Amino acid sequence: MIMLWILRVIFVLVIVLVLYLTASSPSISSDDTAFWSVIYGGIGMMLLFLFVDLLTPKRKLAALAGIFFGLLVGVIISAVLAPIVEVLAKSYMTNLSTDAVMAIKWLLGICVCFSAISIVVRTKDDVRFVVPYVEFAKQTKGARPLILDTSVIIDGRIADLYHSKLFDAPLLVPRFVLAELQLIADSADKLKRNRGRRGLDVLNKLQKDPSIDIEIDDEQMPGVEELQGVDQKLVLFTKHRDGRLATTDYNLTKVAQVREVDVLNLNDLANSLKTIALPGEFMVVQVVKSGEEPGQGVGYLADGTMVVIENGQDKLGKDVAISVTSSLQTAQGKMIFGKFEHFANSQDNKSGQNSGQKYSYSGR
Repeated sequence: MIMLWILRVIFVLVIVLVLYLTASSPSISSDDTAFWSVIYGGIGMMLLFLFVDLLTPKRKLAALAGIFFGLLVGVIISAVLAPIVEVLAKSYMTNLSTDAVMAIKWLLGICVCFSAISIVVRTKDDVRFVVPYVEFAKQTKGARPLILDTSVIIDGRIADLYHSKLFDAPLLVPRFVLAELQLIADSADKLKRNRGRRGLDVLNKLQKDPSIDIEIDDEQMPGVEELQGVDQKLVLFTKHRDGRLATTDYNLTKVAQVREVDVLNLNDLANSLKTIALPGEFMVVQVVKSGEEPGQGVGYLADGTMVVIENGQDKLGKDVAISVTSSLQTAQGKMIFGKFEHFANSQDNKSGQNSGQKYSYSGR
């Protein structure tokens, strides 16, 4: 947006400079008709092209290639219009001097070039439909941005993940995600309202952290705003930004994968970092509740992994040593199945150590 306004200012300054130099020419300044034709014509064309430019949707100046391509198109169109200007000048304004006609052609060329550059910059994603095999792709500097959706902001673990230096990609929050967060925070449902407010608090915390590179993207991309669902907008927005989508939503993850969009699901990442338990290994875990099957007890490791303990139902609230029999990876997380060996604080623990068995106390 700033670059586009700079382009407009430069355009106005160039027009004013050309008008000043033209008006200072003796052949034009001495002829009132030529003088005012040049002045009114230049100002009129400048205002007309600026008016058309301001009425069209604003787009961020993102590709330098668009400027050169627009300039090329503008020069070609100006060359085509130049003979038409000469014909009109000879037919309807026979008393115009050669310098006045030349000034009009220069002013027309500047306006056409400006308009062509502005149009190409705004519609660079659609140029390939006008000129086959020509497409302006956004060049991403450094790491690809990580696009945050509503669920991952409310979840809040993205801040800890960023501080872990596992990745250094800039974080990007689209405007429609922020709008959805605000809508959830204003919900009449208490649970949704609390989740929305938590998401806004997490987003505010991310913005205030100087070590986190985060940006709220207010750009209105073509084709994105017309879509209804936020998930569809996120997928298309991520494609436009050439980024990766960060989410905890299972269904959004699958949709993004079908649309060939790179996606980072925090739940999948957390599951991949959980403890790996091989059959025969020993670990210590506290039995916290009964299992679904008779005689089963259930405990949890420090990372939240569920441990199903055979013959552990009557040992609620106690730390027990188990031997791992198997493990199962599900969409909800990892489950470990084990068999009760002895209580963790019993004297049998010593004999287990003497026999060369290794105990893991990560669950305490």
